[in-house]
Amino acid sequence: MQIEVVALVLMAALLHACWNACVKVGGDRLVTLAIVNGVAGLIGAVALPFVGIPEPGCWPYLAASAVLHTAYYFFLVQQYRVGDLSHVYPLARGLSPLLVAGSAALFAGEFLAPLAWVGVCVASLGIISLAFERGLPWRNDPRPVLFATATAICIAAYSVVDGLGVRLAGNAFAYIAWLYLIDGIPVAVFAQITRRGQVRALLKAEFLKGVTGGTLQMMAYGTVIWAMSVSAMGAVSTLRETSVIFAAMIGALVLGERFGGRRIAAAVLVAAGVIVLNSAR
Repeated sequence: MQIEVVALVLMAALLHACWNACVKVGGDRLVTLAIVNGVAGLIGAVALPFVGIPEPGCWPYLAASAVLHTAYYFFLVQQYRVGDLSHVYPLARGLSPLLVAGSAALFAGEFLAPLAWVGVCVASLGIISLAFERGLPWRNDPRPVLFATATAICIAAYSVVDGLGVRLAGNAFAYIAWLYLIDGIPVAVFAQITRRGQVRALLKAEFLKGVTGGTLQMMAYGTVIWAMSVSAMGAVSTLRETSVIFAAMIGALVLGERFGGRRIAAAVLVAAGVIVLNSAR
C-alpha cells in the first residue's frame, strides 16, 4: 500500500473511534446512532449534485450494502444488550479483518502475500486480546460471542460488497454519497418505531453528539471505501480496525477509563501487525 493511503486509512480509524465515542457517551445510543446516520445521509444528499450518479453496475452492491449495514446495526445493538462493551467490541472488530481478507480472496481473487497475512493475523490477535482483558467474553452465556461474531460477519460482508461496488462505480465519491443517503433511512425508521413519542425529546439531548458523530462517520468510512478502490480490501480492513486501539486511548484520555498493561501490549501487537502488513510485497 502507498504510504498516503496508509496515512488516510489510519486517520479514518481515528475518526471511527471518535464517532463511536459520541455514540457511547450518548444517553440513548439508538437515537444517537439514528442521528449519526441521518446526518451522514444528509451530507450524502447535499453531495449528490457534485458527484453525480455512479455506473449502473454498482447499484446491486449499493442495495446489498444497505441491507448488510441494517443487519450490522441489529447485531450491534444485540451484542451491547447482552454483553459488555469491553468484551464484544474488540471481538467483533478483531475478527473482521481475517474475514475480509479471506472473503476478498474468495470473491474478488484478491490474494494477500504470506507476509501480509502474518501482519493481518498479528494485528487481529492484538485487537481480539482486548476482549479477554476482564476474563472470558462468554462466561456462562454464549450470546455475547455469538452476536459479536455475527457483527463481525456483517462488517466483513459489507466491506467486501462496498470494495467490489466502488470499483464498478466509476466514481468513488458518487458511490459513497449514494450509500450514505440510502443507509441513513433504516436506523431512523427503526428508532422512530421503537422509541415512538420519545424521539423528539431525545433529539434535543443527543443532537450535538449525533451531528458530530455523523460528520465523522461519513469521513471515516468514506475514506475506507475510497481506499478499497485503490488497495487490497484485507489490508485496508486491518488498518481500519486499529480504531479499537484509538478507542481505548480516547476512553483513557477523555472518559477516564484505565489504559493498563494489557492494552499497551495489545497496541504493540497491532502496531507490529500494521508494520509487517505494510512491509509485505
